[in-house]
Amino acid sequence: MSAGKGGGRATLSEINVTPMVDVMLVLLIIFMVTTPLIQQGVKVSLPETKAAPVEADEKKLVVSIDIAKRVYIGEAEVTLADFEEKLRTNAKAQAEKEMYLHADRDLPYGLVVDVMAAAQRAGVTNVGMITDPMGASKPSKEKDKKK
Repeated sequence: MSAGKGGGRATLSEINVTPMVDVMLVLLIIFMVTTPLIQQGVKVSLPETKAAPVEADEKKLVVSIDIAKRVYIGEAEVTLADFEEKLRTNAKAQAEKEMYLHADRDLPYGLVVDVMAAAQRAGVTNVGMITDPMGASKPSKEKDKKK
C-alpha cells in the first residue's frame, strides 16, 4: 500500500526541533533568574542612612568613587579630568539625564562635589546617591577599635 520501494516505513525528512526549543527555554529561565543576582560596580564603603530603598526596574548609570579616589563610569575607570567628556559622550547619560553616585564614605566632600559638578556640566540633571541602610554593614574603623 505504500508508494516507496522499502515497503513498511517512509523516511522522515523533517528535523524535530522540540528538544532544541525545550533546552533553549530552560537556558532562558536560568539566565532570567541569575541575571539580577549578578552585582556590578566597584567595592566601596557606603555611608549609612535611614532612607527607604528605591526600587530600580532597569539598569541605571552608576558612577563610583573608591577610597583611592579613582572614578569609574560603570566598570570603566576614568580620570577626573576626562570624566565630564566621557559623560557627554555616554549615550545613556545623555538620553536619561540621570546617574547614581556610589562614593566611599571616607572620601573628602570636595571630591564628591567635583564629580557632581562635572556631571551637571555634562548635562546630567538628576543625581542619586547610593547608600547602605542603617545596620547593613559596620565600618571597618569600629571593628578595629573593638580589637
